[in-house]
Amino acid sequence: MELFRLVVIGTLLAILLSLASALYHLTTGKGDSRKMLRALTWRIGLSVLLFALLILAARQGWIVPHGVGH
Repeated sequence: MELFRLVVIGTLLAILLSLASALYHLTTGKGDSRKMLRALTWRIGLSVLLFALLILAARQGWIVPHGVGH
């Protein structure tokens, strides 16, 4: 369980770093948007990977979703 938690936290940190990189390339704006596009593409890919990992973990019983308000 601890390994899964570390993977999720690591993926979230990678998503935030990718978003920060895209923001940096947006604000410096030297006319080359390919670096920003690449950073945002990585962010989307990591987000989809994290979503799929959470669904897999819920189906395998590694995590147990709780019903808020039930």
